[in-house]
Amino acid sequence: MAKHTQKYRLLLFPLTLVYTPIIWIRNKMFDFKILKSTSFDIPVISIGNISVGGTGKTPHSEYVINLLKDEFNVALLSRGYGRKTKGFLIADEKSTAFDIGDEPRQIKQKFKNITVAVDGNRVRGINKLMENVDLNVAILDDAYQHRYVNPGMNILLIDYNNPITDDYILPMGNLREPASEKDRAHIIFITKTPSEIKPIRRRIIEKDLNLYPYQSLYFTNFNYGNPINIFNKEEIEINNSTDVLIVTAIANSKPLVKYLSKKTNSVNELKFRDHHIWTKPDFEKIKTEFEKIQSNNKVIITTEKDSVRFIDNNNIDILQNTPIYYIPITVNFLDLEQEKQFKKQVVNYVKKNKRSYRLYQK
Repeated sequence: MAKHTQKYRLLLFPLTLVYTPIIWIRNKMFDFKILKSTSFDIPVISIGNISVGGTGKTPHSEYVINLLKDEFNVALLSRGYGRKTKGFLIADEKSTAFDIGDEPRQIKQKFKNITVAVDGNRVRGINKLMENVDLNVAILDDAYQHRYVNPGMNILLIDYNNPITDDYILPMGNLREPASEKDRAHIIFITKTPSEIKPIRRRIIEKDLNLYPYQSLYFTNFNYGNPINIFNKEEIEINNSTDVLIVTAIANSKPLVKYLSKKTNSVNELKFRDHHIWTKPDFEKIKTEFEKIQSNNKVIITTEKDSVRFIDNNNIDILQNTPIYYIPITVNFLDLEQEKQFKKQVVNYVKKNKRSYRLYQK
């Protein structure tokens, strides 16, 4: 299998040779200010990655929101991937995943008192937010490549299992831009880190990244909560007598599959492409596959992001009487002192750069 993978990559090498200089030139045009990157007089925190696939952007965005929401007026701005609307839009309680995208919908559902907005043009989006909201800090979701905004704090996420230093540019590899563009980050997270990682392994990762003094490195993974019913929000516990059908439409379902495989009796999986919008035949297939499982203790498990696209779908009645749950995940720092340092770093940045900083100086 490894030989076939290597052969396939070599076939894509010519396309990578074409794509790489295009990305390099684009970044240099921003570096040399040929293309304009806009700065704002409010704190702007960008959270993103330079590789395709899931690195945990939404849970880390939620962590930062939760850290700041009680002290500051927070807005999250996303492009709203997969939405059916256009332009700038501020979410409200009635906004669906089709109006604003699944990730913004998930965040608005969880943090009702913050502002959630979508706009493919981040510069316009921030300006609109500043016009309409008494704003202290803007958090940009999945905006590392969006260099038309110059964030005051740039957070880069790297999947422990897919280090950027060992990867290639698309399409030969998974990188959207060269690994050297990590140098734009003020903070780097190594996500999905094994809890049992040894100190020497952490030092090797830090050495491979070759960080600058202005860059901070943190190691995190995820805590999985108890499954929550997508219809009535009731919580259950699962154990080694539970049989599970996993239904996902995310970039990487492997961590969830691994977790549930250890936790339950058996796991079956129906995997759809990332951000897939389920059709009536899809729901009928899910129901059929679930009914095939011979068990008196069986459930459907999905992700929190997928669950909002389930609920907002007109065909959800097909699964109305089916036990379908999502598993919430939260960010876990491997080192308590690192978590304290990160919190202090973010809060101090916002305090020092918010418009009413003079109030904090008194």
